[in-house]
Amino acid sequence: MLKVRSYGGTGPAVIVVHGGPGGCGSMAPVARGIADLFRVLEPFQSASSATVADHVADLHEVVESFSPGSAPALVGHSWGAMLALAYAAAHPDSAGPIVLVCSGTFDLPSRERFSINLSERKKDEGARQRFERALKISDPNDRFRELGRQTLELYSYDLATTDQEIDESEPGCSESSWEDMVRLQNEGVYPAAFAAIKSPVLMLHGAADPHPGEMIRASLAPYVPQLEYREWDRCGHYPWLEKATRTEFFSVLRNWLANRLS
Repeated sequence: MLKVRSYGGTGPAVIVVHGGPGGCGSMAPVARGIADLFRVLEPFQSASSATVADHVADLHEVVESFSPGSAPALVGHSWGAMLALAYAAAHPDSAGPIVLVCSGTFDLPSRERFSINLSERKKDEGARQRFERALKISDPNDRFRELGRQTLELYSYDLATTDQEIDESEPGCSESSWEDMVRLQNEGVYPAAFAAIKSPVLMLHGAADPHPGEMIRASLAPYVPQLEYREWDRCGHYPWLEKATRTEFFSVLRNWLANRLS
């Protein structure tokens, strides 16, 4: 069973799904920001889960254990947004409203655009050298954590804080999980499988996020026609950490969930 932190005590259930894979603890600020309205669960994904199917099974165990008989909302960030969609496709009756916060990519053109966008940001010599040093760290957990610190700068616009609240005591990386997600995309499983999703879906994105929001939206639209999209200027990959958007992010998230969970 995954480690799960709980916030709030009453209201409909909301599960926040962190990115990475391996960014355990990073959704704590989001959980706290909505805990007065909802009972929020923050599971820590297991580094021993190697495939997307493993993570889906882990998440289903959390749903059945902590929200029996109801379909909790899922708020996923980055990789966590991708996992939320994979879960809802596999268990469409067990997933409530879904919020995709700065989702990762689901097709080759979007991945290529992401790589181009990120390369443009690495033109700064200092940023490039720091990133290259991080890539050479031999321990995968240490490499993951250092890359997380470097990508926070590269992925952001103007942060109010750099504290991601990642739990350093937890294993940090499952590279095979991302590799499995890419494999499933290359084989055409995703995003086609998302056509099974019944839930309302909201996609929140930052215009300064190197992940190309409009392209990701377009790749999902044929399979998730109920998808709503909102994009903010002056916002990167972590809207709850950005000076310009952190207040509005929580306002939009709270209101959208409240209207669909009432």
